[in-house]
Amino acid sequence: MLNRELIEKTEAFLKQKFDSAVYLNSHPEAKAYRIEHTYRVANIGLEIARKEGFDETEMVIACLLHDVSYCEEFGENGWIEHGRRAAKIARPFLTELGLAEDRIDDICYGIAIHVDEKADFPGERTPFALTIGAADNIDRFDVYRIHEWLGNDGFSAMGLEEKREYCARRLARLHELMNEPMGTRTADEMWRSRLSFNISFYEKLARQFELSDRVVD
Repeated sequence: MLNRELIEKTEAFLKQKFDSAVYLNSHPEAKAYRIEHTYRVANIGLEIARKEGFDETEMVIACLLHDVSYCEEFGENGWIEHGRRAAKIARPFLTELGLAEDRIDDICYGIAIHVDEKADFPGERTPFALTIGAADNIDRFDVYRIHEWLGNDGFSAMGLEEKREYCARRLARLHELMNEPMGTRTADEMWRSRLSFNISFYEKLARQFELSDRVVD
C-alpha cells in the first residue's frame, strides 16, 4: 500500500530541486525528459516491488530520487558521479521523512550504485537496492528509448550502409546485455522482455535495409 503523503513530499522535493537547477531551467526539454524518465523508473520500481514483496512506498521514493543530482551542474566526471551525488542529496531528506536509518541506508546505497556499481560508503547489494538501478536500466531499453537513440545518433541522416552497420552494432550489444542480472526474478523478466522487443525491432529494421537496394531471391 502506497503512503501517498510521503510520495507527494518526495515529488515536491524533487521538483523543487529541479526548479532551482540552472542547467535544467535553461534547457526545458532536458528538464521535461528528466522528470518523465524519473516517473517511468518509479512506476517500474513499483511494479517490481509489488511482485517481489518490497515496501512499495520506499521503492517509489528511492526511484523518484535516483537522479535528483541533475539539479547540480555536472563538471568533470559529473555523469559517472551522479548516483553518489544523488545519494548525498537524498539522505537528509529521507531523514526528514522519518524513515528508519537502515531503510535510508538501503535506499541511498541503491541510488549511489545505480550508475557504475560503486558507492563511496559501505553498503549491501540487497535485492531492494539493486532494483533501483534495474528499474533505471529497464527504462533505458523501453520503447521510447529506441526513438531517442535513433534521434541522438543521427540515424535518419545516415547512408544505407551506415544504417546496416548501425543495426548490426545495436543487435550485437543487445544480445550481450540479455543475460545481465537485474537483482530479482521480476526485474530479470522485465529486462529480457524489453531487450527482446529491441532485438525484434532492429532485426526487422535490418531486414528492411536488406530489401532497400536489390531484389532478394
